[in-house]
Amino acid sequence: MDTYPNTSQSRREFLKKSSLAAAAMTFPFSALPESLKGVPMGVVVHSYSRYGSKVESPTYPGFKDAIDLMRHCHSIGAGGIQTTVGGWAEDFGKKVRHEREKLGMYLEGSIGLPKTSDDLARFETELLVAKEAGAAILRTACLSGRRYETFKTEADWLTFKENSLKSIRLAEPIVRKHQMKLAVENHKDWKAAELKQIIEDLSSEWVGVTLDFGNNVSLLEDPMEVIRTLAPFAFSTHVKDMGVKAFDKGFLLSEVPLGTGIVDLKEAVSLCQKYNPAVTFSLEMITRDPLQIPCLEESYWATFDNPSAQELAKTLRLVRDHTYPSSLPEVTNLNPEQKLAYEEENVIRCLAYSKKELLG
Repeated sequence: MDTYPNTSQSRREFLKKSSLAAAAMTFPFSALPESLKGVPMGVVVHSYSRYGSKVESPTYPGFKDAIDLMRHCHSIGAGGIQTTVGGWAEDFGKKVRHEREKLGMYLEGSIGLPKTSDDLARFETELLVAKEAGAAILRTACLSGRRYETFKTEADWLTFKENSLKSIRLAEPIVRKHQMKLAVENHKDWKAAELKQIIEDLSSEWVGVTLDFGNNVSLLEDPMEVIRTLAPFAFSTHVKDMGVKAFDKGFLLSEVPLGTGIVDLKEAVSLCQKYNPAVTFSLEMITRDPLQIPCLEESYWATFDNPSAQELAKTLRLVRDHTYPSSLPEVTNLNPEQKLAYEEENVIRCLAYSKKELLG
């Protein structure tokens, strides 16, 4: 399988020469639109640093809003987008709907949970604008950062957990009222069993999961075990493949082009379709420097109950046995134009892989 060049110099040459110019089974999945079945892979807004970017580029201009993003993704063969909906005016929602219908694409929103009862009006307003635009699913995340970096003590983690559960419970009556799906992502916060428990305890047909295929490697969980655990609850997805390499404090973790990493993508897609035939598959290919997962440092373990030596050993064996065969993606040494070209190449390459190997 082909991979990117091994050295920064060869990558720069590649970029320079690039020709690019541009219980869960009770959930009523059958109620989701049949038109979503069989559509090409979509794109998550976080795949693009160009969204809202002020960087001047003649070849890769920034996307000023969701309509720009949608038009570009349509031009490269994507079937839809998942994008933030905060700050949308009602008339803009109507414009998004018009563009979405014209292009024949699906739309999923990304929304912040209500933190308190005082925040419910904001949440409901954003939900209604997203619904007007044609979204039926709203992805959300409880934590914007990473569990092992954000929380220094178990008490901090338990406070976060309590507040997150409160937020989800506040949101549930609103999404139920308007019959919108709320999908909580495993966002380097919840281990798979923890998120599964949250969804089961809530027991609402309107609250499920945005299943990220790779995030939980950072929490020392095998990606396929995570997918098997959470696929029965998945309303939406963040499709990605992951590359790993050892470093002195643990291991490095990167999103890599689909088909080159450790995720069994065909099994993952099949499992999601088994439980939810109308599920969409949205690419989240974030082009950035590798993340450092410091699992050999004591501070990493502050928020985990009964840390398992077996779990750590299993992950380190995975890193040893499936180390990425070439350099993990890096952007530090690239100028802004090269970074944008590299990002676009990664997205297009992933969509091409999906069309050939996953979704047809």
